[in-house]
Amino acid sequence: MSPPSRNGATADSRSAFHWLKLVFVRLGVLPFLLIVALVTFTLASDNFLTVSNLTNVVRQSVYLMIVALGQMLALLTGGFDLSVGTIVAITSVVGAMAMAAAATAMPDTVWLAIALGCLAGVLAGTSVGLLNGIGVSVFGVSPFIMTLGISSVGFGAGLYITGGVPVYGMPIEFGDIFGFGTLFGIPVPIYFAVGLVVLVYLLVNGTRLGRYFYAVGGNVKAARLSGINTRLTLFVTYVLCAFLAAVSGMLLTARLDTGEANVGASLPLESIAACVIAGVSLRGGVGRVENVVLGALFIVLVQNGMNLARIGSYLQMVVLGGLLILAVIADQIRLRYIAAMND
Repeated sequence: MSPPSRNGATADSRSAFHWLKLVFVRLGVLPFLLIVALVTFTLASDNFLTVSNLTNVVRQSVYLMIVALGQMLALLTGGFDLSVGTIVAITSVVGAMAMAAAATAMPDTVWLAIALGCLAGVLAGTSVGLLNGIGVSVFGVSPFIMTLGISSVGFGAGLYITGGVPVYGMPIEFGDIFGFGTLFGIPVPIYFAVGLVVLVYLLVNGTRLGRYFYAVGGNVKAARLSGINTRLTLFVTYVLCAFLAAVSGMLLTARLDTGEANVGASLPLESIAACVIAGVSLRGGVGRVENVVLGALFIVLVQNGMNLARIGSYLQMVVLGGLLILAVIADQIRLRYIAAMND
């Protein structure tokens, strides 16, 4: 049997390269980063690919995943939300304080106290989204300035209310079930994440509002001329983003078993990185829910791998920032390649 010709080898390499380009165009840089991360951390630690560690990664990714879903909605409309960390903190503080007060006043009605605390926390967090939505949609404030300002105000308010001290006194059942509980061997927070992923997927892909998100992010002037109420769409976007962050905040409070005014400080960067790595365009109008889920898993997977490899937290911040820059560069290259293909 004769060896393959040089022309045949060249054709195979071109075919493989063409296939890689198609994967890059459709899915972005995420599949390649996932492969690199899996290979690197598997070689760095024997515990990385164990079932217990991967289960832990999925559980830890729940909080970022839910926040990233809301961040994706903001990015689809051509903006972003830098206040998601503040929303998580405000939700945690208000929810914990309300729950502790209700538990003290009504010691025999634990579940009512938990329900009231969760409701108070989610409403407090969602109200931040109301402010963001009014500022962006009604007054035309840049999402960057509006959400950055709200972020500073919210963190300051949370620290002032608590005096920088964690809030204790919540019922034990809240943390035992919603933080550490399992159902059929699966952690309870994962059920919340799966349910919200399904709801956001149906919203984005199966409703008129979901199409409006893409239309406003693609071209806001064209969307307005098409009869879309762009102001209402933007307002709803930031309210939904805040609601999802608030739900994540209550789940994270259950996990920590305390209300923390400084929790969630890294979530703005991590949620944007999860979305951009997953192919959500910073220009708006491009993004898929299922990819964002994988993007959030990837971020937590990298953090977990670096912890197992005993990489310091400061260097982890460097890696995360570098991944964000790499993802943005890859996004720009992908958009230019798509434009060239269309031409």
